[in-house]
Amino acid sequence: MSLLIGTQDGVFRSGESLDDAERVVDAGNTLRVRTLDEDAYAATTSGLYRSTDGGRTWENLDVPREEVYSVVTSPDGERLYAGTHPAHLYVSTDNGATWEECEGFQELPSREEWHTPRHRNEAHVRSLGTHADAPDRLVAGVEVGGVHVSDDRGETWTERREGVHHDVHHVLVLGGEEYVASTGGGLYRTRDAGTSWIRLDEAVDHGYFREAFAFEGTLYVAAARDPPPTWGGESGADAALFESRDGGDTLDAVSYPGEPASFVLAWTAWNGRVVAGTTEGRVLAREPDGWTTVGHVPSGVRSLAAV
Repeated sequence: MSLLIGTQDGVFRSGESLDDAERVVDAGNTLRVRTLDEDAYAATTSGLYRSTDGGRTWENLDVPREEVYSVVTSPDGERLYAGTHPAHLYVSTDNGATWEECEGFQELPSREEWHTPRHRNEAHVRSLGTHADAPDRLVAGVEVGGVHVSDDRGETWTERREGVHHDVHHVLVLGGEEYVASTGGGLYRTRDAGTSWIRLDEAVDHGYFREAFAFEGTLYVAAARDPPPTWGGESGADAALFESRDGGDTLDAVSYPGEPASFVLAWTAWNGRVVAGTTEGRVLAREPDGWTTVGHVPSGVRSLAAV
């Protein structure tokens, strides 16, 4: 099994080990790589790319807006969604040949509030998620704009941003109604599809979260003490890595190579173990006795997927 590594400088693909990782998509900043219905996708600032041969060759699917930040398929595989910058949402029902905008997404009451100076006074659809237990439901996380849910495959939308920080980086969809939202102002969980949220990180002193991952009953998250503008100092990101075996109710800090300057931004399961990617291009693996470095790529890791 190979590993796809989305970086600030395109997508790298490994063989059975990371020693032979090579760049396979020269696409600039790659916000998300995912394996969906046996195909691989790379959401990048220069387009949405797909591979049907295990990540060896790629095609640009020509989403109407060039900067694609997120991608997901419906549980039945009939609909392909792409979230972009600025914050628009597109759907394809013909395997990416043509696209239509989900216009209802633009009609959400808070739409005019979705912007931040750090992102050209605009926002982007940073996260998209679906789950087989709610086959018509689509969950969108907007940076900066909150969490929003559609129960009719993207036609109409309901805001679920009350009680969660609006700077949403990732929404981990664990079930039809259970999600974990990683935000610039905390880690949050809902068990009622976003109708209510609880904050999980109040007992730790790191509040800037990028992504959570769950594997075999353990929740993995990492956080920096402050947002990216502070990461250039002597302590770098001043980051920490946490593991939880109770769904996030308690977060246990664990040591990892590169801490605290290097921040874990990406996770996946590869060859039966959890792997993580860091801001310095390091790839880590969770072994029975702790985290270890298993490889490097020449640019900061933004996303990971096994293929």
